[in-house]
Amino acid sequence: MTEIITSDRRMRDIIQLAKTVAQSKATVLIQGESGTGKELMACLVHENSTRAARPFVAINCAAIPENLLESELFGYERGAFTGAVSSKAGKFEFANGGTLLLDEISEMDIRLQAKLLRVIQEGEVDRIGGRKPVPVDVRIIATTNRNLGDCVKEGSFREDLFYRLNVVNLTMPPLRERIGDVRLVSEHYASIFSEKNGKSITGFSAAALAMLESHVWPGNVRELENVIERAVITAAGNVVEDLDIAIERRQISQTLDATAGLGTLGSAAGLHDKSWNPGQTLDDIERSVILEALQYHHGNRTHTAKALGISIRTLRNKLADYRRIGINV
Repeated sequence: MTEIITSDRRMRDIIQLAKTVAQSKATVLIQGESGTGKELMACLVHENSTRAARPFVAINCAAIPENLLESELFGYERGAFTGAVSSKAGKFEFANGGTLLLDEISEMDIRLQAKLLRVIQEGEVDRIGGRKPVPVDVRIIATTNRNLGDCVKEGSFREDLFYRLNVVNLTMPPLRERIGDVRLVSEHYASIFSEKNGKSITGFSAAALAMLESHVWPGNVRELENVIERAVITAAGNVVEDLDIAIERRQISQTLDATAGLGTLGSAAGLHDKSWNPGQTLDDIERSVILEALQYHHGNRTHTAKALGISIRTLRNKLADYRRIGINV
């Protein structure tokens, strides 16, 4: 069973709500920054539902090219397009009777959003090239590290689909808002990686814990997990010392970038010297980092998006926003 390690009251309330709504048929929207455990929460909902014995199928909408996502989700019939030498069921059919997790739903093309809306409304899938719809019984959970309400306002996400998905909303708090969990999660991962690597780690020194608890964790639990794995491997004794904790000294821009849902944007782009100036808003700093990263990579959007830790589509949307306010990019 999925276990979410926490002593935070807000997080415990979210877990309890997730277990309560799991018994219903409602769609669930899980929002939060990258690394906050959205997929874990989706698994918890599935495992506490009446569908627990049925398939749990996940698909990352940001990781699959737009021209392939449709066939992956909805399937296709033989001869539907060049290369379709046989029929193939999509993720909806694989998840029939169970749960389908649509990870990073905000990255889905708006044309596919219309098709997804129809599946939710009608309970049937139209394969590409198919002659008749295929009935499916699937519980949908969607996750996003963006604010879907803002995406609706921008025109990149359908309002009707947003309301269909947002029946139950679970918003995952970032790790910096529940610092009390840092020690618990660190000890949890230390135990796992200690056993995995044949070590005998018994805990953390006071200095190591202070270092962990003073960090802002822009990468959230995923970043903490990586830091603890390295610390366990490099620890000379049975206790993790502060010298074993490899945390980059990030500047304020990265903390703000994490708040904006862009993860370790500043460090990934190689922009370590950013600092806040009076009068600057969060959007100002985000825009500055993105444009400087684009310049650093000589206008190459693929390299820029990779360096920033965001999808090309997200970068494209940001640049389109900048052009609308008169910035030449």
